[in-house]
Amino acid sequence: MSGRLSRLYHGETTIDFYGRRRLGFVVSGVLMVVFAVSLIVQGLNLGIDFRGGVALEVPATATMDVEAARTVLGQSKIEGSGSAKIQTLSSGETARVRIQLGDMSAESQDTLRVALAKRAGVGDEEVSAASVSSSWGRNVTERAILALAVFLVLVSAFIAWRFEWRMAAGAISAVIHDVLVSVGVYSLFGLEVSPATVVAFLTILGYSLYDTIVVFDKVDDNVRRFSGARVSYGDIVNVSMNQVLMRSLNTSISSVLPVLSLYVLGSVVFGAVTLRDFSLALIVGLTTGAYSSIFIASPVLGILRERSPEYSAEKGRISRGPEMAVLMVTGAPASRRAQARNDATGSTGSSVTNGPDQAVTAVETLLNHPPRPRKKSRR
Repeated sequence: MSGRLSRLYHGETTIDFYGRRRLGFVVSGVLMVVFAVSLIVQGLNLGIDFRGGVALEVPATATMDVEAARTVLGQSKIEGSGSAKIQTLSSGETARVRIQLGDMSAESQDTLRVALAKRAGVGDEEVSAASVSSSWGRNVTERAILALAVFLVLVSAFIAWRFEWRMAAGAISAVIHDVLVSVGVYSLFGLEVSPATVVAFLTILGYSLYDTIVVFDKVDDNVRRFSGARVSYGDIVNVSMNQVLMRSLNTSISSVLPVLSLYVLGSVVFGAVTLRDFSLALIVGLTTGAYSSIFIASPVLGILRERSPEYSAEKGRISRGPEMAVLMVTGAPASRRAQARNDATGSTGSSVTNGPDQAVTAVETLLNHPPRPRKKSRR
């Protein structure tokens, strides 16, 4: 195992996450602006369950495919047929063409069913039609918003009780960020929002919080560990994030891979639209959650905590490279003179030590001056 991978595996990296917090805020801010413009200009591509309408399904045959179905709609002269959503759903060896239209009368539905059956060369009874009221979608949306609000309140109260209110603020900031980014991605790329998508949005909140709580729990441990030393809260956040970095990566990768398999199987092999919508939203949410726990939740916590009386004196002091390695191994910061010397030379030291032995060597090199030679005793 190479040196960098070994340090990552043992939680010995010295990446300055907190010092780069502004970069994360800028990236998130730009994304928020882009997604906000997308939501205002083109909105969300709501599925039939939210906007209401009629869904017809006809067996896919040699004479019935997406283009054939669109031709039948054009010949039937049904209002809104030009904006109809038509797709092929496959399951094993069978396939069906699904057509989603706006509201239409029962007579128009029967006429269209007969035309589709005739074009496909099947009986009228093999063409199914289902009407969905838009009120059902509104009920789902209202309940989802209510569930989200209750979830945020309960989670905030628990985190504030278990840790502190600043950690609750950081965690909720990351959750809101994840929801807005996930919704923005669906708006920007025109992805259809279905009930399964809404359920997935609520599901990803748990994954996002898990990554954040892992970091916060380590921060809480290090606060007690460094309680006797004059360490800035930025240093505590940096050390904690580096120590759990491998765990966070493992959690995110092990969560994304099964969901990615579900997406491939759902959309390619089985043709299950519900599985595809659900898994796609999960992939977006899991990726966003891993990002927000590092670049949103922890920096927000650090900014709020640095202003408290016990850490305000050390505000802005960040140990980098060898100094961070010393802090991680010894539990005490390097001397201020060594820190100033390191800043003057422009050393950032993204990766310094391969293990405790080299960290101890780094401690020795950071002494203010070499030890004075002993005086010979007079006889």
